[in-house]
Amino acid sequence: MTSATKTTPSVAPRRATLSDPGYQAFVILRVGFTVAPILFGLDKFANLLVDWPTYLAPWIDDVVPGSAQAAMYAVGVVEIVAGLAVALAPRFGGWLVAGWLAGIIVNLLTIPGYYDIALRDFGLLLGAVALARLAQRYHGERRPH
Repeated sequence: MTSATKTTPSVAPRRATLSDPGYQAFVILRVGFTVAPILFGLDKFANLLVDWPTYLAPWIDDVVPGSAQAAMYAVGVVEIVAGLAVALAPRFGGWLVAGWLAGIIVNLLTIPGYYDIALRDFGLLLGAVALARLAQRYHGERRPH
């Protein structure tokens, strides 16, 4: 076989990787579950998107020390850490986000009128589980740069 007909090893695997729908799904979910928790976590300190303390169930507000806004500061820190965990270790971070979303769902189900948001968060939880499972396959493999 002549050198003109050989496939360059460094090019072929990259094309296969970028064309793999499973890998594409992994990248989309990883970016989304990195950026969204970090942005929402930061907004817990500014309340620009929404008045976050209204999403805290009264019974949780009664249990945690301080105000509902102080609780949202702690929530913001957890969400930022979760987003960073997805960026750095998606096999762990995906499960962390899924667990965190499960807690949010329990919170929302105890507030009348927030069931639609709980259902949306259940969909996000499924996405986080899918990320964790895809990371089991794709994260840690060497990807060409």
